[in-house]
Amino acid sequence: MTQLSTFTLKSTFIAISIVLGETCLSSHAYADEPLKQKGKTTLYQRVLSTPTCQLKANMTDQKGALVPAFSRYYVYERKTDNNQEWLKVGPDSYGKTVGWLNSNCAVEWNMQMTLVFTNPADRDPLLFFKDKTALDALVESADPNKKVTLIRNALNAKKTVPEIVAEEPNQFVDFKTNFYLLPILQGQEVMNGQGYYERVLEVASVSKQRVKITNQTKGNTTQQVAPFKAAIVFVIDSTISMDPYIARTKEAVERVYQQIDKDKLQDQVKFGLVSFRSNLKASNKLEFVSKIFADPNKINDGNDFKQRVATLKQAPVSTAYFAEDAYAGVTQALNDIDWNNFGARYIILITDASSIPGDDPLSSTGMDSTQLRLEAQHKGVAIYALHLKTPAGIKDHKIAATQYSDLTYNDFIHKSLYYPVNAGDIKEFGQKVDTLAQALSAQVKLAYQGEESVGNALNADENNQMINDTQLLGKAMQLAYLGKMQGTTAPTVFKAWIADKDFAKPTIPTAEPRILLTKSQLSDLSDVVSKIANAANDGLISSDDMFSQLRSVAAAMGQDPSKLKSDSATKIADLGLLGEYLDNIPYKSDVTSLDEATWKSMSGLEQEKFIRNLHSKIRYYQKCNADVDRWISLTEGSDARENVYPIPLEMLP
Repeated sequence: MTQLSTFTLKSTFIAISIVLGETCLSSHAYADEPLKQKGKTTLYQRVLSTPTCQLKANMTDQKGALVPAFSRYYVYERKTDNNQEWLKVGPDSYGKTVGWLNSNCAVEWNMQMTLVFTNPADRDPLLFFKDKTALDALVESADPNKKVTLIRNALNAKKTVPEIVAEEPNQFVDFKTNFYLLPILQGQEVMNGQGYYERVLEVASVSKQRVKITNQTKGNTTQQVAPFKAAIVFVIDSTISMDPYIARTKEAVERVYQQIDKDKLQDQVKFGLVSFRSNLKASNKLEFVSKIFADPNKINDGNDFKQRVATLKQAPVSTAYFAEDAYAGVTQALNDIDWNNFGARYIILITDASSIPGDDPLSSTGMDSTQLRLEAQHKGVAIYALHLKTPAGIKDHKIAATQYSDLTYNDFIHKSLYYPVNAGDIKEFGQKVDTLAQALSAQVKLAYQGEESVGNALNADENNQMINDTQLLGKAMQLAYLGKMQGTTAPTVFKAWIADKDFAKPTIPTAEPRILLTKSQLSDLSDVVSKIANAANDGLISSDDMFSQLRSVAAAMGQDPSKLKSDSATKIADLGLLGEYLDNIPYKSDVTSLDEATWKSMSGLEQEKFIRNLHSKIRYYQKCNADVDRWISLTEGSDARENVYPIPLEMLP
């Protein structure tokens, strides 16, 4: 491994490439299976290569083939020669071996997890600590700010800080468009000295040189982020009673386009519009479930937008429910609009009703707020919701607020972009939609001119939360765009310890773990969660039936019947239903920690919510499994069955 002393803090970081090169070895040996991890019956030993690794046909060879850094290999055999341990490795677990690695250059990777940086717009850069002791002292402190401030001041002055190995890049590292591997080697969830839960994780990192793209300059002092463009797509309810809001939204866009023309930003800001109603099975007179009226990629100017949306009116008939299929409109906006041409990406959802849940027969998507939120995050799209709390929907308001608060939770600024409009007041709505459309387009103007977006847009009142959120989100979008254009990724080779929450703002995550599951593991997870959901459905009728059925399922899976009947097997986790690949994962689970007594004490509504949550996760697993483009190969020449999908911990059972 390269010496850590060669790493320069605050340097221009270079990218991790998982585009793996070919090895030079053509001969392959075959073995039965890799070695098992200690104490495991299904998990194999795995290692990651570092830049110094040479893959040799024989241990005694003088030279071998260089292999791409952080290639994952399975260990089939361990041997000692001249006091050095050698590993016979293969690219997958299906019996093919390709040579020997010296264990000194490889990193043990038994926990197949990786770390993802969050957007740094509203937090300090993540610090990588040399050892766990120094990090623990800060995590356990009731007031870590004083010590952390001294560290950051020293780093900013380019001084050496013995306990710090590296610092996070300044620009956002976009995991969604440029996969990088920051393997988690071990970790635990703890309560810090400020009373919040966070994870303390040991990670490893390696980078590969990439070409940088330098921004154009404006004058001698500021940078022009060009061609930084924004797409602002309204997703608007067009059922009965929505005509006044549709007209007011069109008016808001027309006003913004007039300003855009004055500022000569016609190419930088584009608007779009998608409308939704409900399932046509309820009434074919609804005309459509969702429809794109204006695609921002195809809009020339304000007049063009006006002409394209002119035909949008409210539906001529009522729908079957008060709830509408808002998720259909959001899904179409995410999937059928090409967002790749835009650095800033926004959806503004406008509705007076909750959305039909994914498990309802009238749902056209089978999706719920959580899956759509993750899909929006993957595409780098921020979703706002303007919820018209009309008197007619008073019984629906709480449901809609819960759905749209979850849907609009933004992982860039770590809060929901949900804004209710009291009583559906058209004047208040008009002010909000004007403000939002103007503020978002103003962010692009400031970015294009090379100015700092936060604190400048519209000279906004500090008390106007929507403006403040928009300013902060604008900065986050810029950082994400700059990071992408400059090829910013993670620091070079090292092992280090990190805390996944900001020291100054302990509710703000600095990084988020992802577990990398193979298709087989994801399929197994989906199957087990389905069995738990089915048992829970039976438990709605009789509380005793749920755990009785789960014990039967566990016995059919080969678990020891005597263990299942013991007093210690009181939680779902104790029944052995879930695969070993979830062992020791640092996350809290409402599912696996559920015991029989707690289930019996839950109300019917709580039990139904538990079941809906399980079905929501099952649909997410199915979507992941079908998403061919997002499966990742971690080793050149590995069997496609070993490709992995990065699953957020919140989607585990």
